[in-house]
Amino acid sequence: MTNPYKQSYKQNLIDNVSLAIFNCGLQSCTPEHSWGPGIRDHFLIHLVVSGKGRYICGGKTYNLKAGDMFLIKPSQVVNYIADEADPWEYYWVGFNGTYAQKAVSSLPFKDSAPVYAPKDYDTCKEYLYQIYANSGNTMSHSTAMIGYLYLFLAKLIEESSMISPAPSVTQSSYVIEAIKYIQFNYSTDISVDDIANAVGISRSHLYRVFVANLDQSPIDYLTEYRINEACNLIKNTNLSISQIAVSVGFFDQFYFSRVFKKIKKIPPSKYLQSIETQGEI
Repeated sequence: MTNPYKQSYKQNLIDNVSLAIFNCGLQSCTPEHSWGPGIRDHFLIHLVVSGKGRYICGGKTYNLKAGDMFLIKPSQVVNYIADEADPWEYYWVGFNGTYAQKAVSSLPFKDSAPVYAPKDYDTCKEYLYQIYANSGNTMSHSTAMIGYLYLFLAKLIEESSMISPAPSVTQSSYVIEAIKYIQFNYSTDISVDDIANAVGISRSHLYRVFVANLDQSPIDYLTEYRINEACNLIKNTNLSISQIAVSVGFFDQFYFSRVFKKIKKIPPSKYLQSIETQGEI
């Protein structure tokens, strides 16, 4: 195995833009090095470049080797462990933003299969390396990083479209319009009926296209979107919990706290402290 190392970069301030790098890095792990069980509040993709390891997600264990990728979604309880005899080396990128959910829904990962071996391994590896190689806090750095992330995601979306036909344009357009409506109106007291009416389809049809395209219901998407926006406010503002609740469309602070804890597994009052003290990747 290669000598153990870890090189990583984490953005200190992340704007609520369509797609943003949360963290990135390269690591050669020691035998049985592990992370978790735990959850993330962003999307995270690892590419194994050498060695072996195990990824545990949804109660299933996946044995991975060089050339394999695994995806972690926000709020999933996961665990990953380097092999005892041949510990893995991997590259990773964590990202979020309003476009992240839509992009991930088009990748060749499914809830029932969160691992994937890219056909164009060399290109995917190079894009991930360049994301880290261009890390920094200047505008040129952040632009280059996000550019390589778009290229990386585009490559995987291209491969995904080769595996299975894309959803019908009509279905995709309904989901896109619904997401846009949510993004502009999540802070108000909107319901699933409001979203369906804005898109121009029935509530039941909206449910079907959301499940088909995003593997979740409209109300689950709306709720998770609101909670993720709340996380951004907790990290980047000095608003009180009650002010944050109202800002993301919850008009009952106690209900907001219950929903937040259900999704993030921690009360909103302790969220900032939790992410500041979280373990290494």
